[in-house]
Amino acid sequence: MARYELKLPKMGEGVIEATITAWTKNIGDTIEEDETVLEVATDKVDSEVPSEVSGTLVERFFEVDDVVKIGEVLAIIETDQEIEQDEDEISIIENPEFNEILNIEEEKNETNEIQSSKENGRFYSPLVKNIAKTEGISQTELDNIQGTGKNGRVTKDDILQYVADKQAGKVVAPATKQTTPTPSTPAEPVKIPEPAGIKLDNGDEIIEMDRMRKLIAEHMVNSKRISPHVQSFVEADVTKIVNWRNQIKNDFLKREGEKITFTPIFIYYIIKAIKDYPMINVQLDGTNIIKKKNINIGMAVALPTGNLIVPVIKNADQLSLTGLTKAVNDLAKRARENKLKPDEITGGTYTVTNIGSFGNIAGTAIINQPQVAIMALGAIRKLPAVVETPEGDMIGIRQKMILSHSYDHRVVDGMLGGLFVKRVAEYLENFDGEGLL
Repeated sequence: MARYELKLPKMGEGVIEATITAWTKNIGDTIEEDETVLEVATDKVDSEVPSEVSGTLVERFFEVDDVVKIGEVLAIIETDQEIEQDEDEISIIENPEFNEILNIEEEKNETNEIQSSKENGRFYSPLVKNIAKTEGISQTELDNIQGTGKNGRVTKDDILQYVADKQAGKVVAPATKQTTPTPSTPAEPVKIPEPAGIKLDNGDEIIEMDRMRKLIAEHMVNSKRISPHVQSFVEADVTKIVNWRNQIKNDFLKREGEKITFTPIFIYYIIKAIKDYPMINVQLDGTNIIKKKNINIGMAVALPTGNLIVPVIKNADQLSLTGLTKAVNDLAKRARENKLKPDEITGGTYTVTNIGSFGNIAGTAIINQPQVAIMALGAIRKLPAVVETPEGDMIGIRQKMILSHSYDHRVVDGMLGGLFVKRVAEYLENFDGEGLL
């Protein structure tokens, strides 16, 4: 009988560790291939770790709330299957060059507001540190929280309970250490006082933000702080697209087993415009502009909880319209079912949000960092319009929509941002449909 090492898989770019939040299988349990064995969380997403083999769980090397590095062995599964386990991921952790990079990153993290405490030897998971940062919990406060996890580690429940007690006035934050400014230690900048608390009236309801909403809030605030947002708007006549889709949608559903919506059609032509204006497909690293080779399209998806997530269609420029349709439908479905993999929400180079699905005619979207632009698609509406004909101008009923383009004015000027959205509109208005399917 073979012994299969269940390792923590790659969790997306920039993620080097995850916190175990739950084991769904115990020692001695039978496991089917692709069945979930444990659940983990990073500061980006919650995820499930499945087994690649069928067998029996015989060893577990970590407990709930333990922090595990990518590639570390989580458990051993005995199996009758022949296995050829890839050693690449674990070898990355053992690679001296990678460890040197990892040490550099840890040194950088020492300048962050929330650290693993050197004084009491505590280690805080990415999830706990993110909650602390979002809730304004200082390092001193965090170090004084009584942890209930392994070896006294502060768990998610511990810090959330502390936040609740603090808001209820049950705890008083410990005083932070004061330092006397010296020539080599500049004085602390003047802090702007926090806004006064909101007055509660009878019947008011307090709703605690869930973890995803807190992450979204922080991400949006950071984007507005980082990027000077500029918007350009274009109205596009999409009558030809509406008529074409109405003609082919039933046959497409029978042939492909998929519904074709407007979103993949619009994405198809946004990709064509990106190829015409590749400096929209860039990212900014300090004073360096990184021109991205791949075109990875993020698509905003509203979840049943009211939160928002942005799965990414990787190498979208290599897909046909049929391929884009299947990718859009698949990612949207699995996003709403909370079945996305961590790698499927990272690596985007340009984002599209279809606010028209909510009946909105226009909107100004916030850039999804570290990208530099995002397009909001407004609702398609029947409007009276001037139609040019060989016999002269006339008033006709046309299907129109507003395209809103938000872009980072540090690297995208008005000419580029405006010409890009205008090019998208031109592609939509000159739609032919010949040979697309």
